[in-house]
Amino acid sequence: MTAPAHVRTCYRHPDRPAGITCQRCDRPICPSCMHQASVGFHCPDCARTGAQRVQRGVPRSLPRPLLTQVLVAVNAVVFLADVVVTGPGSFGGTTLSDFALDAGLWPPATPEEPWRLVTSGFLHAGILHIALNMWVLLMMGRILEPALGRLRFAAVYAASLLVGSLGVTIFDVVADSERIAVTVGASGAIFGLMGALVVVARDRRVDLMRTGILPTIGINLVFTLTIPGISIGGHLGGLVGGLLTGLLAVAVPRRVAGPAGEAVAAAAIAVVGLIAAGTAVALSAATWTLA
Repeated sequence: MTAPAHVRTCYRHPDRPAGITCQRCDRPICPSCMHQASVGFHCPDCARTGAQRVQRGVPRSLPRPLLTQVLVAVNAVVFLADVVVTGPGSFGGTTLSDFALDAGLWPPATPEEPWRLVTSGFLHAGILHIALNMWVLLMMGRILEPALGRLRFAAVYAASLLVGSLGVTIFDVVADSERIAVTVGASGAIFGLMGALVVVARDRRVDLMRTGILPTIGINLVFTLTIPGISIGGHLGGLVGGLLTGLLAVAVPRRVAGPAGEAVAAAAIAVVGLIAAGTAVALSAATWTLA
């Protein structure tokens, strides 16, 4: 479960959170007000008056984050289906439903049911859990999807989810507890997007402190480590996965331009996810099957 990050509001839209600031005037801006610049983003006012002028009356905005919206929709549909099938108890999140128990990540079952590494990332423990996760996903996706492109964004999300599942497995192995909980939630993948955002921002020479990126991640890490019931392994694993796949996402296209670069980058990122999944299965088999 990802805790809400405390961010400023857009100077043009006070009702919208702003995790980025204009590189020229330092005013906080929401995704709708972001205008791509050679370094970071500019607010609409600076975009009109700066060196990179947009056409008068035609504001330049970020492309629609279609894949992000699809991911949110899929998570919402799965949650509603869980509530309808298993009853209102799963809505409040007091207990995990039978559906979540059967498809959530439980490392001892991973060798025979490896799909849990993926399906767990689309299940949530209650309305508050999914609401917070989807809010952060929308915020991250509206920035990262246009920056990376849909193919690389999809690869980063999927690989981070799998590395997060590996993190859960490693944490459970190290904890060596007799009671291993079932883990659900998109938080691992979302923390991966946070890690990738750090890499992309650094690559574009965006100030991580001024834009609020590092403080946002820091606050979420504090919640991860201090609030009971949050998957520490999933969050930390996802963050590491995002940092690693983010490096691949920004590095490969520099050497291979165009659609070929997109494909090569996505393939390299997919390898990271597959290695993480294979390692999680092997580690689970060695720890629980052979014990």
